Amino acid sequence: MTMNSDWLLKNFEQISEAPDAIPRLRRFILDLAVRGKLVEQNPDDEPAVELLKRIEAEKERLSKAGELRKHHTQPLDKEQIAFTIPSAWSWTHLAQIGIINPQNDSEDNAEASFVPMRMIYAEYRQPSEHEIRPWGEIRRGFTHFADGDVGLAKITPCFENGKSTVFRNLTGGIGAGTTELHIVRPIFVVADYILIFLKSSHFIEAGIPKMTGTAGQKRVPKDYFAFSPFPLPPLAEQHRIVAKVDELMALCDKLEAAQAKRERRRDRLVAATLRGLDNGDDSSEPGGHPTLEESARFYFNHLPHLTTHPEHIQQLRQTILNLAVRGQLAPRIVSEGTAESVIEEINSARKKLLAEGKIGRYLPLSPVNGDEVLFAIPSEWRWMRLGDITFCRDGERIPVSREERQHRQGPFDYYGASGVIDKIDAFLFDKPLLLIGEDGANLINRSTPIAFIARGQFWVNNHAHVLDGISEGFLRYVEVFINATDLKPYVTGTAQPKMNQAKMNSIPVALPPLAEQHRIVAKVVELMALCGELEARLTTTATTRRQYLEATISEALAP
Repeated sequence: MTMNSDWLLKNFEQISEAPDAIPRLRRFILDLAVRGKLVEQNPDDEPAVELLKRIEAEKERLSKAGELRKHHTQPLDKEQIAFTIPSAWSWTHLAQIGIINPQNDSEDNAEASFVPMRMIYAEYRQPSEHEIRPWGEIRRGFTHFADGDVGLAKITPCFENGKSTVFRNLTGGIGAGTTELHIVRPIFVVADYILIFLKSSHFIEAGIPKMTGTAGQKRVPKDYFAFSPFPLPPLAEQHRIVAKVDELMALCDKLEAAQAKRERRRDRLVAATLRGLDNGDDSSEPGGHPTLEESARFYFNHLPHLTTHPEHIQQLRQTILNLAVRGQLAPRIVSEGTAESVIEEINSARKKLLAEGKIGRYLPLSPVNGDEVLFAIPSEWRWMRLGDITFCRDGERIPVSREERQHRQGPFDYYGASGVIDKIDAFLFDKPLLLIGEDGANLINRSTPIAFIARGQFWVNNHAHVLDGISEGFLRYVEVFINATDLKPYVTGTAQPKMNQAKMNSIPVALPPLAEQHRIVAKVVELMALCGELEARLTTTATTRRQYLEATISEALAP
């Protein structure tokens, strides 16, 4: 089997949406190339065995002329041969077809190229940049190379990322650079074909287990570079392979650009629709922006097509929360009254708890002023501060060290800033309460919800605020509001972000009537479940696409 651009175009739409599709296709092309499956073989080509004879004769000539140092050789290890190759090809190794780690000879005052590791590219056939320095300055203590030499970055993670290059257009034709390079100077072999082999998945994956050194400083041994089995095609076929790889890599570039354009268009559509929902644009003027209802209907009708990436789901979750706390997610019923009745109920409950000694004395906070109002709310709602509508129970928290918890394992959840972090043998609380993270990077990056309901019998350490309220349903609405709110203005510290009790209590909360709170929470739960289904569908679709891609590649690589 050979591969051509028609095959790639025919199959691309089915496999391009797979995770890592185009980078995987690039590796696929290189693997086909070194297995003799990329271009047709020509029976008129001189077999590789004859090319090897000419290479050996040239090395003998260079040796007699004193231009080639004696190199260590070893026979080909046939047990390391991992696949079959066409009959006109030969298995060999780089040390047989070139000079390993050659030395340059030039005048000290001659200009030469210096190429540090950062200038050696990982992409296929990218030119190496270089600095110009006097040869005498760089000839000692660095690796030598010349125009047409092939360099492999031998240190982790450069090797795993395929960082290798053919050196071209060096000043004076020679250069030197980082010692973390293996170099081969080809003899009668196309340098770019060697580069294809060094970047192939086969060479990299087989080399990773052979790397030596510590975890952070592993290196590819010289023997693996020099004596790993190398599939050598006839010289004419090497040129055809390089040309075909160039053609297909250029096609991958176009496909990648088209895919990126398609993704940008889809991302803009998602962003524009969510922005319309977030802004609550209810303009109904002819030719104007879509109304909120139209934007919502469009988005939810097209969810499966619009949400193609996990970040889309995350954006949708945030939009749902934003709509919920603005009164734009659930229907409003004017006859239910206003939030004043909720405030009265909260104040009554606070007096009762204070009389029973269950909470300490609390001084009402200042009213929410105009500058602090985050957005417009329905007329039946009220802006209140979090500390005025909840009952803080932080004083009942008790931190327990990890060492002590190891000896106190039990059936009760032990909560920290982002949820359950352990189990313990006792509990502090025995009713549904709202926990809000007090410190940690999650206050800024929001990788998990800041606010969450803890139920049953549980323990809380001093990294989560503990809030009680007039009911669990009320606390669930507050949970939604906190998770919809940007908390950065209430967080102090950067290296160790923290939201202290005073800052938390000052957060403005848009408070609806109680019945509307329940409808809002129910709608949020419903839509978050839909988001969960979409996430599961994305995972399933990604798995299916990956399997199709892998099956296609496996079929192409099969003998």
